Amino acid sequence: MKIKIADLEFEPFIAADEIEKRVRVIGAQLNVDFKNSQPVIVGVLNGSFIFIADLIKQITVPCEVTFTKLASYYGGLSTTRKIREDIDLSVDIEGRDVILVEDIVESGNTLHYLLDKFAVRKPKSVTVVSLLLKPAALGQKIEELKYVGFEIENDYVIGYGLDYQELGRNLKEIYRKV
Repeated sequence: MKIKIADLEFEPFIAADEIEKRVRVIGAQLNVDFKNSQPVIVGVLNGSFIFIADLIKQITVPCEVTFTKLASYYGGLSTTRKIREDIDLSVDIEGRDVILVEDIVESGNTLHYLLDKFAVRKPKSVTVVSLLLKPAALGQKIEELKYVGFEIENDYVIGYGLDYQELGRNLKEIYRKV
């Protein structure tokens, strides 16, 4: 069933049960890969908040959770390529394993910005988890991107934390623009 958000129409794309299954798998992989660690899990707000909440419920290794907030869309359909930082980390990551949780990786600009910013803080490692990846939009390979929920085409998507003009984040499934 199509829905209308602001001035655009969207159609169902990834069902809630598919997302739930994929989140469980990623959580299980993280538990194995970080079994001898106490990682700092960093969510990138606003888009990752639902994904990170569900992912954290699957993680059984001891971990800390914190957030950073960046913006590059400002309510439109495409990135402005200008990154605005609204909230910085409140946790010292020096010598720590960091798991950076993103809602979506498109061009990779925001992710590169964060990786560069984290590097000067000297973490032991940085591993990126993203719910969605748009390989066709990615400007360059990102070595730290180890876990991806779904690879998708270069469609505009909303739901499960992702928005259009700050609307649609509360949808349980992911929709794509018609």
